[in-house]
Amino acid sequence: MSTLPTRLIHHPYRPPEGFEAVAPGVHKASTVFFPNVHALRTQEWKDKSGYTYGLHGTPTTFTLEERIATIEGGRFCVLAPSGLSAISLVDMAFLRQGDELLLPDNAYGPNKSFAHVELQAWGIAHRYYDPMDPADLAAKISPATRLVWIEAPGSITLEFPDIPALVAVVRAANAGRERPIVSALDNTWGAGVAFQAFELGVDVSMQALTKYPSGGADVLMGSVVTRDEALHRQVLLTHMRLGLGVSGNDAELVLRGLPTLALRYAAQDAATRALAQWMQAQPGVVRVLHPALEGSPGHEYWRRDATAAACLFSAVFDERFDQARVDAFCDRLRLFRLGWSWAGPISLCAPYDVPAIRSVTRWPHQGGLVRFAVGLEAVDDLKADLAQALSALVSP
Repeated sequence: MSTLPTRLIHHPYRPPEGFEAVAPGVHKASTVFFPNVHALRTQEWKDKSGYTYGLHGTPTTFTLEERIATIEGGRFCVLAPSGLSAISLVDMAFLRQGDELLLPDNAYGPNKSFAHVELQAWGIAHRYYDPMDPADLAAKISPATRLVWIEAPGSITLEFPDIPALVAVVRAANAGRERPIVSALDNTWGAGVAFQAFELGVDVSMQALTKYPSGGADVLMGSVVTRDEALHRQVLLTHMRLGLGVSGNDAELVLRGLPTLALRYAAQDAATRALAQWMQAQPGVVRVLHPALEGSPGHEYWRRDATAAACLFSAVFDERFDQARVDAFCDRLRLFRLGWSWAGPISLCAPYDVPAIRSVTRWPHQGGLVRFAVGLEAVDDLKADLAQALSALVSP
């Protein structure tokens, strides 16, 4: 090795073993070296006993998967490039042409869109059920049903369903089925902190790690966690065939966020409850939706099954304010920035047209709705920001 390029590429130096620090090491690779041909032919990645290719796992991604599985109370975890890709992965792992998917009417919009466009084009049907009525789910299940999504709480309007009752409906329908129905929970809101999904009976728990596990509003990632090895194998092999992977740097960011997950969740939970309660008494606001507030849909199920609540609440405004005035209220906010996502350090807000995103459930309000995501700013500052925008809204 006389030439400089070859000497640098094949440099013999290896750092000593035994280095240990707070942060896990960041390993980035496409190619992974094997010591010999036998290892190349036999080394296994599916059980995390070895490494074969960067797409199938590195020490960094394996570490993150194990930690997410622990947070969720599961046994197996697969990482995906975003929360939506994790949702799509679950759909593609468990659904085939001729199957049917059931979605709660208040599900995350892109989950609905994937079913309506891609799944429908592939010959997979879907229907919506009322998540607050287990009897409606029971009535919607058909011989073709293979997957039921649950969301707790519902997207935008934050209804908290009776998860054990919905799971019980699925299990009852599975009696005698050759291919059982899988129950999958979008657990992004709970994050493994507010409640333990598997203790409530679900088969699969999916999260957008973009939100609470990251906490920095600077990375996209998702996860699919299971306890059942056969279900995990279905997800894992579909994941492999789709070529899904996450970068070592993104995994590093989520790993960095995990030690403060519980602290951030508690801080944002407390701030959100304070603001939601205050908002209830403000002029022009007819209802505040937040699972921890009495009177919010599903509050009794949240109180029974959960110990915490996340950073979201939604406010319904008096119907005398048209959409232009509600939009102007949002534009007037200064600390609450306009933007999607949540669980980062900066508070966010966005207006929604709820009737336009519902299919089988009736929305009882005529006024506009704004969803707020509370960040890590001081509560009094956020309250003052809301107050000045509300004052302008209700002024003649």
